Amino acid sequence: MDNHTADDATLDPETLDPETLDATRDTDAGEEAAFDAADLTGVPRALPSALSSGATPSSSGGRASVALQRRAGLVANEPVALGGSVILPTRSVARGWVTVADGVIADITSRKPAGVRAIQTGGVILPGLIDLHGHPEFNIFAPWEPPRVFINRGQWRNSPIYRKLVRDPWDQLTRDNAAPSVKKAMTRYAEVRAVVGGATAIQGASQDYPNKAEALVRNVDLLIFGTQVARSTVDFGRLRPDDVAGIQRGIESGSVRAHYIHLAEGAKTNQASINEFLRFSESPLFGAATVVIHGTALSRSHFDQMAAVGAKLVWSPQSNLRLYNETTDVKAALDAGLPLAIGADWMPSGSPSLLHEMKIAQRCLAEQGCNVTSQRLVAMVTSEAADIAGLGDRLGRLEPGRPADLVVLQRQHHDPYDNVAAAYPSWVELVMIGGDIVYGRPDWVREVTVGDDYEQVSAWGRHMALDTRFGSPDESPPNGPPRRLAEIRQQLISRYPAIGPIFD
Repeated sequence: MDNHTADDATLDPETLDPETLDATRDTDAGEEAAFDAADLTGVPRALPSALSSGATPSSSGGRASVALQRRAGLVANEPVALGGSVILPTRSVARGWVTVADGVIADITSRKPAGVRAIQTGGVILPGLIDLHGHPEFNIFAPWEPPRVFINRGQWRNSPIYRKLVRDPWDQLTRDNAAPSVKKAMTRYAEVRAVVGGATAIQGASQDYPNKAEALVRNVDLLIFGTQVARSTVDFGRLRPDDVAGIQRGIESGSVRAHYIHLAEGAKTNQASINEFLRFSESPLFGAATVVIHGTALSRSHFDQMAAVGAKLVWSPQSNLRLYNETTDVKAALDAGLPLAIGADWMPSGSPSLLHEMKIAQRCLAEQGCNVTSQRLVAMVTSEAADIAGLGDRLGRLEPGRPADLVVLQRQHHDPYDNVAAAYPSWVELVMIGGDIVYGRPDWVREVTVGDDYEQVSAWGRHMALDTRFGSPDESPPNGPPRRLAEIRQQLISRYPAIGPIFD
């Protein structure tokens, strides 16, 4: 297939790696810096911990007391029990009860607990979903239908259509002459998109992320439970020597449990993408903390090389298929024994939610001849994802003593794992993060908290209650994002009318 056009006539994407292609952009370096910080860099450096800023992690294991606490949510010391089909780490319970108190899971029983406010959901109760690949600042845009097949990410990032679709709107929202940036509203809008799809933890914040303390949805790159356990890199060739040294020190000391890095994102015939992996595999950062994102150009020998050092893989099939018309050889990765998680990537080319992405993943797994059950698929966005993130001791499993990060889905299939695999965001009935109800059915919200404090939203033809105030101050920016989704939406649309809808 001939992928060359007049737009890249002077470039050879077969031999130029993504960093070299990016360096050819004929734009003002100062103008590029802010965009590159959000789009191309990641979070390679250590952030000040919550403790160093005077905050104190919750002793119960729930939300760390960084920034401001929510004014709504569960009443302290007043437990609530949720009944339904419960997905546990290794099995499911057809009729179980999950009791939440003080932000943590207090108990999981097969009998309805006595003396506790109880809600029989009739649904499937599972750990909050963990999306291990995204770019939150950019999840406000509408989906992109690429006009052609690209050879690697450097090629589409240098295309005029990418500038028109992403770079120019981003500039309009963040640097529109003398107008203040609305980046805080952008990230909060993206967090709402994640949470209404059942995600309670996401990956992909950049150094430009406006709130590096824990925000509405847990961000595994930033401060989580009062500390930072990961670093992320989009382009390895852009890392400074001191960044490499800093990440290496963190890995060796054990403070960095995961290093997310975009690698080999391109067609399987693209040697430049393969070379990118080969260069990284010779670096001191290649090891057990390595979490490769994409790896579309890699083959079984490369996956064996990853497995030998304990590396992991995050897969985003929808974005791969849209951009390259092919995706990662996950059968080879699984045969090599690699731990695997799924990420929805970003709205321009990925899926609108992790639940959507699971449908693409399930189809691709079947087409590649992988014998992956719905139970394993669910693990890829819960327990296995948590382990890959270095947070398996806190997230991804429903067990007493863990933070109450959980989701309740409508029950439409007998098998609970099949139900999760088939679910869409419109099936999400309740989302808790650290025991706080962020999103849920208004009748359930009123039973356990002050329902009037929640914003009423119309979600896929039904009324739902949403609370976006965690981490938001009483006043509007510059101190933080607006406190209501309606205000966030209005602020964004007033600057860029083509904002992509959340409830689509």
